[in-house]
Amino acid sequence: MRILFLGDVMGRAGRRAITERLSPLKARLKADFTIVNGENASGGMGLTGAHARLILDAGADCITLGDHAFDQKDMMQFIESEPRVLRPLNFAREAPGRGARVFADARGRKVLVTQVLGQVFMKRPFDDPFSAVDAVLRAHPPGGMVQAAVLDMHAEATSEKMAMGHWCDGRASLVVGTHTHVPTADAQVLPRGTAYLSDAGMCGDYDSVIGMDKAEPLRRFLTGMPRDRFTPAEGEATISGVLVVTDDRTGMATSVAPLRDGGRLAQANPQG
Repeated sequence: MRILFLGDVMGRAGRRAITERLSPLKARLKADFTIVNGENASGGMGLTGAHARLILDAGADCITLGDHAFDQKDMMQFIESEPRVLRPLNFAREAPGRGARVFADARGRKVLVTQVLGQVFMKRPFDDPFSAVDAVLRAHPPGGMVQAAVLDMHAEATSEKMAMGHWCDGRASLVVGTHTHVPTADAQVLPRGTAYLSDAGMCGDYDSVIGMDKAEPLRRFLTGMPRDRFTPAEGEATISGVLVVTDDRTGMATSVAPLRDGGRLAQANPQG
């Protein structure tokens, strides 16, 4: 199975890139199943129901969220009626929606998608991500209950993401980090067959400070004082993510490759 995972969609620029380029990108890559992290798609903070529909209509099979999952209040109702949108697994139990679900690709092959939030350097404590993921993976072993299993690890600390990758090695098809908006260069297949990448990067304008227009972040760093709100940068977005190929029999990865399509990062890496 060919699984495409795209990092955090950032504001209008990211939405525009997804709506205009996702469908031809999927065709070019021959992707069987596509997951998009959409938690910053609406003004850089959260996701509205309308923007979720836009991403799904563009070709995403599943949308994952993150620590900004419910910054846009209508998502609390929308997520209950749209099973293709997942919030973090280790949110409070009373939170609406679900943190894991089994989907099917066009050929009927089953794909488990789940997401957890890290605990290190995050603004508020969440439940233990390791025990939460362990329970889900035990119930859905790749090559058994499902043909593939994907975990979106939404976290600040690279060490915590790496630890999760090794914790899941041999039990998930792909462990991919999101949240920091900066793509990493450590795509690899771990010893027991799990594809891993510390951060997929963002689908947004990289002529920015992690997706935000440069002026206000620079002012705050230089003066220590805020003046305006952060606003997403609106130049041409780079679609950033990863493509993993899995063995349907075992559910393990046979290859993994980072993706950079369009925008500044693709210009810097024309072979990507």
